[in-house]
Amino acid sequence: MSGSFSLPSLIANAAVLAVALPLLLPSSVGVVMVHGGACNLFQGRWEVNSEFNSSSSTLAAAYSSSDCPFIDPEFDCIKHGRPDTQFLKYSWRPDSCDLPRLDGVELLRRWSGKKIMFVGDSLSLNQWQSLACILHASADPHSHFTFTRQFPLTSLTFQEYGVTLLLYRSPYLVDITRESIGRVLNLNSIQQGNAWKGMDMLVFNTWHWWTHKGNDQGWDYIRDGSAISKDMNRLQAFYKGLSTWAIWVDANIDPATTSVFFQGISPTHYQGKDWNSVSKNCNGEQEPVLGSTYPGGTPPEVEIVNKVLSKMEKPVFLLDITILSQLRKDAHPSAYSGDHGGVDCSHWCLPGLPDTWNQLLYAALVM
Repeated sequence: MSGSFSLPSLIANAAVLAVALPLLLPSSVGVVMVHGGACNLFQGRWEVNSEFNSSSSTLAAAYSSSDCPFIDPEFDCIKHGRPDTQFLKYSWRPDSCDLPRLDGVELLRRWSGKKIMFVGDSLSLNQWQSLACILHASADPHSHFTFTRQFPLTSLTFQEYGVTLLLYRSPYLVDITRESIGRVLNLNSIQQGNAWKGMDMLVFNTWHWWTHKGNDQGWDYIRDGSAISKDMNRLQAFYKGLSTWAIWVDANIDPATTSVFFQGISPTHYQGKDWNSVSKNCNGEQEPVLGSTYPGGTPPEVEIVNKVLSKMEKPVFLLDITILSQLRKDAHPSAYSGDHGGVDCSHWCLPGLPDTWNQLLYAALVM
């Protein structure tokens, strides 16, 4: 990819923008204000939760996978034979403040009459199903919900609360069109964005599919302006596509009526050397990386996200989940995924890490 990105300079540039648009500050450095001080929700470490029962290896989680009707087999690790539950005993501890426990009842009250939409790939699905399970477990057991799933839209409404939780599948955020030459990834087009309008909150995600090649690739050609090619540098393509999304947000979102979040880059664990291990991948891992730094370093796609967000006019809160998720090499479905062949070190068990992502989302709303 042409050019280079310096993370310190990106943060510095974002801080300058934050003077004019204060809500942009969290999108660059993950800071919220707590009792007059600053807290970075995303700098910290994983600690054993005091509620974990070591004798039974169980945790009083927000929900049980067996009681939640929304979890896909690929995320239901315990049902599909994972022998340990050690991955459930850890809680995220920010260095500079206490993270509030996610109160599902409060969230249902806060979101009464509102529509919350997640837009992205299967990592968005991972987080959406976690939140759906949390709200389902929190709702009055006598309340009702409606659930529909018709590609590309999934909708869940908690009727007594008037809360609608939606998921729109869009792995690249930009459009893929079927043309005479095949499937074309259009780096400059978001016609599907009409389906995202009118929401009270939007949570976007993309990256996972930008690296896929061969049979797993979701397109045959890339269109960049008037140029069509069989392929291009994937980081450069990601930057161009994400920049198109940023333009769409700036042109179509009114911050007075719609809050926008971006789910940060969710890492994979297919190379044991990334955490200084002889392991081939995440399979068999039962503990997080200790401390607050990841030996494998920051992926370049993270700097692209920061660069794009720093240039936006409208406020976007970055759920900066990358480092805290990098530390969780133990939290993947690995060999215990119902719908995923081989070893899955990309997605996350439910219950599990995405519950923390939603706890951080809740913290950003209430702190």
